[in-house]
Amino acid sequence: MKLSLLLLLGMFALPSFAAEEASTPASVQHTESAIFAGGCFWCMEPPFDKLDGVISTTSGYTAGRKKNPTYRDVSAGITGHTEAIQIVYDPNKISYAELLKIYWKNIDPVAVNRQFCDAGTQYRSGIYYLNETQEVEAKRSLQELKNNKPFEGTIATEILPASTFYPAEDYHQDYYQKNPLRYKYYRYSCGRDQRLEDIWGTSNKEK
Repeated sequence: MKLSLLLLLGMFALPSFAAEEASTPASVQHTESAIFAGGCFWCMEPPFDKLDGVISTTSGYTAGRKKNPTYRDVSAGITGHTEAIQIVYDPNKISYAELLKIYWKNIDPVAVNRQFCDAGTQYRSGIYYLNETQEVEAKRSLQELKNNKPFEGTIATEILPASTFYPAEDYHQDYYQKNPLRYKYYRYSCGRDQRLEDIWGTSNKEK
């Protein structure tokens, strides 16, 4: 009798447990990605890493022809790739439009096939959209910049659909954190901040 009673109670308890499990949804964070090129990828990570809502930045290569390119391949300028970063972010905390504003203020938009001291197509600037919404936002931001730019010259930044993004070698990731002195020396000697100040003004300078 006792065994039968326990089995009976178990039969009634099981649906209750299952219902409780079903009523507890798993917590899943929704994220989106953005791909920008602005010259040396070491220098493009810091401005985005410090933003609330940005989950990660990854240095890499995009908009080229060769599969699985290496730094040596890309830096030789023979693959068609440009140095870029991939940003993973929480759209509930920061929007793609806000990322675009930060992007523009950290590049030289009029430079053709170069950024600051780095020359070659592998250092060209670009926005690589991942969906139709990003395409609309990117082209809108470009038009707004053309209408209100505080500098002279034609904007050379390309806006194209995203192709495969290849993460760079590990030693390139978070370089500014792993090698702060070398990073600061490179950034200063490249004249990046000086040029950004000339284009955008002191208040917009990002390091």
